[in-house]
Amino acid sequence: MSKQQKVVDSSAIYNAKEIGKGKVVLLGLQHTFAMFGATVLVPLLTGLSVSTTLLMAGIGTLLFHAITKRKVPAFLGSSFAFLGGYAAVAPLINGTEPNLEMLPYASGGVFVAGLVYVVFAAFIKLFGAKKVMRYFPPVVTGPIIISIGLILAPSAISNCQQNWILALTALAIIIICNIWGKGMVKIIPIMLGIIGAYIVALIMGEVDFSAVTSSDILALPISSSSFAKFEISSIITIVPIALATMMEHIGDISAIGATTGKNYIANPGLHRTLIGDGLATSLSALFGGPANTTYGENTGVLALTKVYDPLVMEIAAVFAIVLSFFPVVSDIIRSIPAAILGGVSLILYGMISAIGIRNVVENHIDFSVSRNLIIAAVILVSALGINEIGGISFTVLNTTITLSGIAIAAIAGILLNAILPGNDYVFDTEEEHDELTFKL
Repeated sequence: MSKQQKVVDSSAIYNAKEIGKGKVVLLGLQHTFAMFGATVLVPLLTGLSVSTTLLMAGIGTLLFHAITKRKVPAFLGSSFAFLGGYAAVAPLINGTEPNLEMLPYASGGVFVAGLVYVVFAAFIKLFGAKKVMRYFPPVVTGPIIISIGLILAPSAISNCQQNWILALTALAIIIICNIWGKGMVKIIPIMLGIIGAYIVALIMGEVDFSAVTSSDILALPISSSSFAKFEISSIITIVPIALATMMEHIGDISAIGATTGKNYIANPGLHRTLIGDGLATSLSALFGGPANTTYGENTGVLALTKVYDPLVMEIAAVFAIVLSFFPVVSDIIRSIPAAILGGVSLILYGMISAIGIRNVVENHIDFSVSRNLIIAAVILVSALGINEIGGISFTVLNTTITLSGIAIAAIAGILLNAILPGNDYVFDTEEEHDELTFKL
C-alpha cells in the first residue's frame, strides 16, 4: 500500500512562532549540538579544516533551504560516505598529518560528485517522481532507514564505554525531560542532557581544556590554499560514490518525511532536495570543505522535540557559520567528553531505526509475502554485514572504489524490487500527510 496511516499528533509544532523567538534560538542551538560531533569528525579524519567545515555546513544548509522553498527541516553536515575517496586520493601522511598537496584534488572530485546530484535531479524532473519512486517503495526505504540507525549504533556505544556514568547521566536527563518535562524543558531535552552531564563531567575532572587554551579566538575559516583542484584520476575515484550517497539521500528525506508526516518527495520535490544537497556539496568542496549530507542526528532531534519548523535548522546553520570564525568556541564544544555525546547518540540513533520501523508498519508492508521478506532481509544483512567489513572495494580503470554497506544495501534493494514480481507500489503524489504520532 502506498498510503501512510494518518494519525494526528496534536503536540507537533510546524510554526516556530508558537513557541516564541527566545525558545526557537535555543532549539537551533540544540540542533547545533546534535550535528557538531559528527560534522567535525570528518575533517579530523581527512585533514580538512574544521573551521571551513563548519562554515560550509552552515552555508550549505541555508542554500538547501532556499532551493527547497524552506519546507524541509534538514541540516546538512559532513558526509562520511566520501571518507574512502579522501583516503584514496589524499591519505594522511604517517596516519596523522593532513596531505595538503592532494586534498585540493580530492575536493575537486567531490565538487564534480555534487554536480551528479543535479544531473539525477534533472532526470527526475523530466520523468516525474512518481515513475522514479516506483523503485523506492517503503519495503526498500524502510529497511534502509532502519539500517542507517543500526550502523551508527556501535559508534554511540563505543563513546559510551569511555565513561558510562556520563553517558547514562545524559541519557537519563534526556528521557526525564522529554517524558515528564513541561514547557520548554520538554522541547530542549538534548541540550539539557548535554549541559547536565557536562556539569557532572566537570565535577569528575573528565573535561580536557588543553586544546582551548592554545586556540586563536578569531580566525578566517577559509584558506586559498585549500580551494579545489581538478584531476581526472581523482574525479574518477570519487564521483561513483555519488551514486551511493544519492540513495542515502532518498532514505534520509524519507526519514524526515516519516518523522514530520509530510511528503517532501512530492513537495517541494525530490529534484529540489537533490539539487540542494548536490550544490551544497559542490560549494563546500570548492572552498576546501567536505561533502555535505542531510543529518540523521538532527532527524532524531525532530522526532524527540516534535518541533518541525525549518527555521530551527536555519538558526542552527547560522550558529555553525558564527562558530567557524571562533576556533576557541569550537574547541570548547569539542571539550564535551565523547561519553556524553555517546549517551545522546544512543537515543538519537535508535530513533532513526525506529522511524524506519514506523515507515514499514504504517505502510502495511506484508512480510508474509516472500518478495517483501527477501528484499528487507537482503537490505538489512547487506547494510550491517558489509559495513562491518569496511565496505566492498573494486577496481575500475586502475582506480579502487569502495562502496559502503548502506550503498550496497540500497542498490541491492532497488534491484530486487525492480526484478522480483509483485511490485504494485504506487507513489503517493499528495503533497503532505496529516501529522504522525511518534513517542519514545
